[in-house]
Amino acid sequence: MAFASDESDDNMMLSDEELEELTRKGARWYAVQVASGCENRVKINLEQRIETLDVVNRILQIEIPQTAILKPNKGGKPKEISEKVFPGYVLIRMVMDDETWQVVKNTPNVINFVGAEQKRRYGRGRGHVTPVPLGASEVERIFKQAQEQKPVVKIDMAAGDKIVVLSGPFKDFEGEVIEVSPERSKLKALLSIFGRDTPVELEFNQVQKQS
Repeated sequence: MAFASDESDDNMMLSDEELEELTRKGARWYAVQVASGCENRVKINLEQRIETLDVVNRILQIEIPQTAILKPNKGGKPKEISEKVFPGYVLIRMVMDDETWQVVKNTPNVINFVGAEQKRRYGRGRGHVTPVPLGASEVERIFKQAQEQKPVVKIDMAAGDKIVVLSGPFKDFEGEVIEVSPERSKLKALLSIFGRDTPVELEFNQVQKQS
């Protein structure tokens, strides 16, 4: 399906600077679904393709929103790493027309634009997806949240998991997680103290999940 371009034939008479300004004004943000774990690969491939196919002034920006998290290492100490806000998606700021749509859609590991699906009139299977641009407020919220969010401790534990305490007054005690509080970097666990199950609050870096 064709996409109408915002540019007219009169644009051919404009200078490069004027044309660039015009296309920037017409550019919108779109979300693109990609194969799991291939976000960075898609970004690199697409950056190369827009140079080779000469659409730099219409595909302007490719972003993978990320936020900082603290993840305990083997020693239990938190290490700051980046985590994708929307795994499986890449955000692209572009002027949508036939050519730019093809450039993005035919990039390896790209599944499809996020948009409105048009049902097939006959047969089964997915119909054509018409890309729908993201709202300005939605884009602002996404990037603002990624930039301003304080690092959150992420731990691979949930209620019911068995743990062993690594440090503190309950070192070497074993127990079961009953509550996880990522925003506080703490959890509650039932430890057997003097033969009775007792709820104890512990820091993430004080415990280790048992396999």
